[in-house]
Amino acid sequence: MGTKVGMTQIFDNEGNIIPVTVVEAGPCTILGLKDKPMKVVLGYLPAKESRLQKPVLGFFKKAGVGPLKHIKEFRSSGNKDYKVGQELKADFFQAGDFVDVSGTSIGKGFQGGMVRWNWSGGPAAHGSMHHRRVGSIGASSDPSRVYKGQHMPGHMGMDTVTVQSLRVMRVDTGNNLILVKGCVPGHKNALLYINKSNKKVHRSLDEKKEVVALKRNPMKQSKASAAKTAKK
Repeated sequence: MGTKVGMTQIFDNEGNIIPVTVVEAGPCTILGLKDKPMKVVLGYLPAKESRLQKPVLGFFKKAGVGPLKHIKEFRSSGNKDYKVGQELKADFFQAGDFVDVSGTSIGKGFQGGMVRWNWSGGPAAHGSMHHRRVGSIGASSDPSRVYKGQHMPGHMGMDTVTVQSLRVMRVDTGNNLILVKGCVPGHKNALLYINKSNKKVHRSLDEKKEVVALKRNPMKQSKASAAKTAKK
């Protein structure tokens, strides 16, 4: 778990500008280990004892740690290297890792359909009288109802959003920060859940993609290029 600090930009070795999000990753305290399925229970951000119920305080005392504000279970590939009371910090990640970041998107309040669902709107002429309205939303005799999932005006934002396969560009162990390429959901100081990606594996930042030369298919050449090759 971590906190969104904000966005900035960095330069790579070739001088390209890379937009990144600064995330304060941890420290997270291990509160428990589970098997079948294998999971790790983490706690994040200290909390006041006066704001917690006695059963929750008893759980923290049993684990031998102070009260924490957020508790979350994460799937683990192996619990051999973990123990209760251990802290996980930003050095858990390395530059070149790919992560999935989940959080709550920024709330936009009540919005109309053109903002919420990107409707194109009606005619813009003065006599139209139908510029930004909803219009027809259902059939008449069959099925005589409105289909579920119909795009309508309503509350926008405040949804759980996951952005997959974001690349970790830098890890600042001194300040417990990681710099992730691209944007993540939520406002500043928002709570984030960070998982290592299952779709992409670690790739060094110094690794460069091989440039494959395109080969022309002689059967798809234009008549002009075919005539040039015939003259040669």
